Amino acid sequence: MLRCLSRENSAVGRSLSTCVNPPLPWLFVGLGNPGDKFKGTRHNVGFEMIDALADSLGISLNNVHCKALFAQGFIGNVPIFLAKPQTYMNLCGESTGPLAAYYKLPLNRVMVFHDDKELPCGVLRLQHNGGHSSHDGLKSVIDHFRGNRDFARLRIGIGRPPGQMDPKAFLLQKFNSLARERVSWIICF
Repeated sequence: MLRCLSRENSAVGRSLSTCVNPPLPWLFVGLGNPGDKFKGTRHNVGFEMIDALADSLGISLNNVHCKALFAQGFIGNVPIFLAKPQTYMNLCGESTGPLAAYYKLPLNRVMVFHDDKELPCGVLRLQHNGGHSSHDGLKSVIDHFRGNRDFARLRIGIGRPPGQMDPKAFLLQKFNSLARERVSWIICF
């Protein structure tokens, strides 16, 4: 019956095949630290990217699911899940791992947005199947995926700490106006 319909009317056939085989969802996770104290800091650009994506789709992250602020929506006909773990950066795998498991998502349908001090400020890199590069948030995610690294990462460049500045202090510092301008153009797509 489906073959006959698809031959007779390709639009109907495409519509029915979409209903029979709906597209797999994507899970987008932004890494950061919860609370106003950390808002606008370099370490929270992953959260900012999720907020910008939610705003552009007209959805709100107003649910809590698996220790994360959470929302569901669509990009075209593809279902998406957006998450901002509320466990603090170093434990974000406690949220990310259970979310992927709950929705039975293969890791190639998970993308993590995170800060990267190895990239110049405002530079984006899409990477698949890499290490954690001493990023404790990514290390936590990999640990909760049982060592599996088969997920995508959108690395958001925040630049390196100046001089002898403590890297941890640099991560938790708010952007200066020039650096904010550089990252704002990539976050406000």
